[in-house]
Amino acid sequence: MEPLAELRTLITRHAQPGGTASALAGVRLTASSFPTKLAHLISEPGFAVVVQGSKRTRLGDKVFEYGRGQYLVVTVDLPIASNVVEASADKPFLAIGLALKPAVIATLLLETAAAERTAVEPSGMAVSHATVELLDAMVRLLRLLEHPEDAAVLRPLIEREILWRLLAGEQGAMVRQIGLADSRLTQISHTLHWIRNHYAETLRIEDLARLAAMSVSSFHRHFRAVTAMSPLQYQKQIRLQEARSRLLAQTGDVAAVGFAVGYESPSQFSREYSRMFGAPPSRDLARLRGAASAVPGVIM
Repeated sequence: MEPLAELRTLITRHAQPGGTASALAGVRLTASSFPTKLAHLISEPGFAVVVQGSKRTRLGDKVFEYGRGQYLVVTVDLPIASNVVEASADKPFLAIGLALKPAVIATLLLETAAAERTAVEPSGMAVSHATVELLDAMVRLLRLLEHPEDAAVLRPLIEREILWRLLAGEQGAMVRQIGLADSRLTQISHTLHWIRNHYAETLRIEDLARLAAMSVSSFHRHFRAVTAMSPLQYQKQIRLQEARSRLLAQTGDVAAVGFAVGYESPSQFSREYSRMFGAPPSRDLARLRGAASAVPGVIM
């Protein structure tokens, strides 16, 4: 059977509510019979192959569209907005996602000649066409859902092959930087983790540049190359997504949540929240809670 056809069969058979294949932790399956509304989330390092339908992802001022036979790679933690744009009951959107772990990539680089240092501009996200070899490996990974007794032995081998296919592919230089401790991408990644853990604090660009071991001008350039936004814009998106999560998880004062994530002005919080999510906090929450039961699992 042709790889995409077999992947379509396996995903249709095993996709679960919430988008996670429980028998293979870290592997995410998505099936949606209809286009979806824009979903805001923090996407962690990983990649996703679209088997059927198409999806659109927004990162800062960039828009990525990817469909059947294409894959999206994400190399660092990024605040994105994503939605399924092509799906129907007859031809649902189908995709498979897999986390990319720096330690595993680093081990593979040490064992192969793939650690060649090519000067490339760090990037946080890219789209490419999947090779037949990569799709074949993805098929063998999903077949383990039907033979779970084989997973402990075969999964590590198959995942190493998948990583190798990515390293040997069009985005190989980009994926390689995930596993290199001294790459520009890893240096920027350190600052992204800091902002995510200290989103309510005042941002000092000089401190972030020092953490990345770069000059301020170099830090600004590489940060924008990776995230498609400035450090302040990145912090704002992290703050607003955290505020939305808090408001959804608990009933409380909207202004208090705004203060908790770093806003000093309730009006500024409401204004920026509306700009990002399309409605003020109270109205947005009512809309989300009303639609919660109809939202399918999402991947990158």
